[in-house]
Amino acid sequence: MPVYLRYELLRTFRNKRFLLFSLVFPVILYFVIAGQISGELEGTSIPARLYFMSSIASFGTMMATISSGARIATERQSGWTRQLRISPLSAQDYLRTKVATAYVMAMLTIALLYASGVILGVRLPAHEWLAMTGLMLVALVPFAALGILLGHLLNADSIGPATGGGVSVLALVSGTWFPVGNSGFVHDLAQCLPSYWLAQASRAAVGGQPWEARGWLVVAAWAVVLSALAVRVYRRDTGRI
Repeated sequence: MPVYLRYELLRTFRNKRFLLFSLVFPVILYFVIAGQISGELEGTSIPARLYFMSSIASFGTMMATISSGARIATERQSGWTRQLRISPLSAQDYLRTKVATAYVMAMLTIALLYASGVILGVRLPAHEWLAMTGLMLVALVPFAALGILLGHLLNADSIGPATGGGVSVLALVSGTWFPVGNSGFVHDLAQCLPSYWLAQASRAAVGGQPWEARGWLVVAAWAVVLSALAVRVYRRDTGRI
């Protein structure tokens, strides 16, 4: 697994298009939005630059994690998955490597956005940085499984639009860009989605409440279901090889 993981990381870092959209784009987006504003959000005591740093971090990590599926779809189309299937690499090591690679990209996204926030004057105690990061990494587990699932369901041509559109919709209805309110259909729907709790995790340091029991249950339930589906689709897909 260490050898395959190293190969995966090298291949990922050589993909300039992937790096552009997963790492560079969120940082540019943050500077474009937050660089034009200062002070606190209207009606709150939350610094605007801190708010948008956490918002774009949740969006960027979700995109980086799910985008692992694009590499899987490309591998399937090129026949590389067939070669891996007949190699000594086990299915467990294959899936663990995909998840580990997705998390490395997500952590890089977080680090770059944190650094950008610091450049624009964001300041937090160390324990708040750690709490926000830890909750975000937990909330990303379902999306790591979703990336693998989509990679084995879709082809290389369709997974790009599906990933980009899916992440955009999830971000929109989950309060990534603006609060979803305290009641109503959108609020109730959002609370059933792991993307909502990912956004809430990133707000742990901006005056938001820590995850309640419902948040842990929703993230855990989606993680279990999507992981089971990802394993099943992987076995079905490779069983045809």
